[in-house]
Amino acid sequence: MSTRILPAVGDADAARSLTTLIGQLPDVEPLAPVTDSTQLVDTLSRLAAESLDELPEVVVVHERIGPVPALELIREVALRFPSVGVVLVTSDASPGLFQAAMDHGARGLAALPLSYEELASRVQAVAQWSAGVRRHLGAGGDPVPGAGGTVVTVSGSKGGVGATLTAVQLALAAQTSGRSTALVDMDLQTGDVASYLDVQFRRSVVDLAAINDISPRVLADALFRHDSGLALLLAPAEGERGEEVTDRAARHIVGALRSRYEVVVIDCGAQLGGAGAAAVETADRALLVTTPDVIAVRGAKRTVRMWDRLQIRKAEETTVVVNRHTRSTEIQPPLIARITGTAVAATTIPAHFKELQGVVDAGRVHELEAKSTVKQAMWALAGELGLMQAAQTSHRGGRLRGDRGAVSFRRRRDGTG
Repeated sequence: MSTRILPAVGDADAARSLTTLIGQLPDVEPLAPVTDSTQLVDTLSRLAAESLDELPEVVVVHERIGPVPALELIREVALRFPSVGVVLVTSDASPGLFQAAMDHGARGLAALPLSYEELASRVQAVAQWSAGVRRHLGAGGDPVPGAGGTVVTVSGSKGGVGATLTAVQLALAAQTSGRSTALVDMDLQTGDVASYLDVQFRRSVVDLAAINDISPRVLADALFRHDSGLALLLAPAEGERGEEVTDRAARHIVGALRSRYEVVVIDCGAQLGGAGAAAVETADRALLVTTPDVIAVRGAKRTVRMWDRLQIRKAEETTVVVNRHTRSTEIQPPLIARITGTAVAATTIPAHFKELQGVVDAGRVHELEAKSTVKQAMWALAGELGLMQAAQTSHRGGRLRGDRGAVSFRRRRDGTG
């Protein structure tokens, strides 16, 4: 049986050289090389969705891969795809780097310039290790998601439908359940996460836009640690600076956050820019919030079609969340599903704005009472999406440990909770 090897090399010349050398190895099936970290993770995710057997046994990561640094990329691959062995190709073969590579999850290291004998030896050893892991996991098993494995984007079908409030409450639910959570404001011109959480902080997502190597310390400096425990990456106070966050920078930032947090919730707002599009494209779940009125539902349909035309996200890969729902409205979730061609979340958010007005006006939405039906519904949505740690939830009364009071996950009689 041949060993499938996937090269991940950013430099075209290095890619050709590495691919040629891999092709000379015995019993090897070289796959088409990927050129950056995002493409590598996307390729592995696509193959894993088909079957564990579709994943390559070996991934060869070149030291100059980007935008996520090589060691951080190795860590993400090791966490999310534990049956894939990673070999780091580097010009620095020092004991210090070797130890760092092993600590990040690499199974081998090959020094540049590459020799046939060394590469063959590393690939053979890693392929044998991968085969052993797969036998242990069993054929057809799913890859185990690691920390940072879940990224959820929240977009609005138009302004004012409640996307920011939804993003905040989903993040709070995940954090309170015991998962390390980051909340990102990618609504770069008009983001209001800071206002909703009563935060004043001079750093923002823009401070990371020009950094190629986002180390843990650099990331920590840009994040604000909220009293709720959330790590916040805020939109810039000067909206015009949002243009500094390119789609490539957004992918880099999301990748860095994904590797360090179990859940990353991104508020993308209602306007599509390059950064928001990159976030939606790379997310594990893309939510589109709408209200059950003609204008908002038309906006949702328009957004879904635009995402599809731009090859950002297919309709069937998008989940619509219905906010301000009542049973009396003519537009109900099944109709919205037919109009937009998307899935619609089973949990709807009830139209009880009076519960929200006080905390919204005060910028303290994290203090929304647990008995609020809106909060109960939004946290139930977090549970539906798999963002909450199940062990933290007691089935008796639906209480979530760590929250003040009871948060019910049972549906209300009117079907709106």
